[in-house]
Amino acid sequence: MKNRSLNRACKIAFAFLFMWQFTSLVRGQEKKPVNVIVFGAHPDDCDEVAGGTAAKWVAAGCRVRFVSVTNGDAGHQSEGGGALARRRRAEALESGRRAGVDYVVLDNHDGELMPTLQVREQIIRQIRQWNADLVLGPRPNDYHPDHRYTGISMQDAAFMVTVPNVCPDTPALRKNPVFMYVQDGFQKPNPFRPDVAVAIDDVIEKKFDMMDAHVSQFYEWLPWHEGMLDKVPKDPAARKQMLKEVWTWDATPAVRAALVKWYGTEAAQRIRYAEAFEICEYGSQPGGAELHRLFPFLPAK
Repeated sequence: MKNRSLNRACKIAFAFLFMWQFTSLVRGQEKKPVNVIVFGAHPDDCDEVAGGTAAKWVAAGCRVRFVSVTNGDAGHQSEGGGALARRRRAEALESGRRAGVDYVVLDNHDGELMPTLQVREQIIRQIRQWNADLVLGPRPNDYHPDHRYTGISMQDAAFMVTVPNVCPDTPALRKNPVFMYVQDGFQKPNPFRPDVAVAIDDVIEKKFDMMDAHVSQFYEWLPWHEGMLDKVPKDPAARKQMLKEVWTWDATPAVRAALVKWYGTEAAQRIRYAEAFEICEYGSQPGGAELHRLFPFLPAK
């Protein structure tokens, strides 16, 4: 009788231990931070298309890395080469510091990017090192060849990140991440079709802070290219105000429809700024629950 009671007590204790471990595991999975990696061709590209959403991810406890696939050493009217690359890397790091984003600048020449095996392997390693749940980048149809080839290289990394014999120096991921495209306005061969749109009105100042860190671009190169360099104020506060006035955002009908889908008609009408993303067919295909996990700030359905 004594042995039976002891066995029963052991079984009960084991059951409690199992339930405690299972509950801890589930809670641990629930609390596991989402790892997001964003690829852009140049050191300011990620900020423009995902800076606001990155700020929301960081506020939600997610880990965010921006990767510039080129070093930006051609993007200026009067500077170039190694000196410009160093300057733009410093600007990128300052942008990341302001937003709590890890910023990486790869050492490929601006304006010379090609979708080579070497570039693909660089992107595979970045995704694996970050243990990414979500990978963002440009679509492979764009006016700039660096943008196009960043998109192609990101696509080519999908699935390959799970193959151990590819880049064997970096452990392969056990699950293919979700890959998504960032917004663009190009119509051919097919227009951008957003699956997720994120309202960023509450963090738009953070996005402007990030863009403001890229002095060589938003206050020098881009104004020069547009023939308005003489209109840029010298005072830092004044030029940042000019940035806010010049850098406007208009929702396309497709993005506005995505905002309605996620926020409802009434709330969507009040949204002034947003960032939108389209699911790439080459990665894991997320359902509604997974999209809410990857974008934890979206309204609950």
